[in-house]
Amino acid sequence: MELKLARESLSAKPKSIDIKKIEEAVEKEGNKIFYFDRENSHKDLMEMVEYFEEKGYSVYFREVKYGLDENDYIYEVHILA
Repeated sequence: MELKLARESLSAKPKSIDIKKIEEAVEKEGNKIFYFDRENSHKDLMEMVEYFEEKGYSVYFREVKYGLDENDYIYEVHILA
């Protein structure tokens, strides 16, 4: 599964990351926070949450609004070992 990380600027394109690379980062650091772009489907993000919960991680998922526009949001995911 491939997900898009949050953009670093409004005009930039989001970078993609594979779920295996996310898992490697979590295993290396123990606890990790990821920010994902609004272009990701909610379904894909929920599948990622379930994937890590099945592996025994605690996962916290929320939508973060950063502006007044309806489309000004990103997804924040905390993965804890």
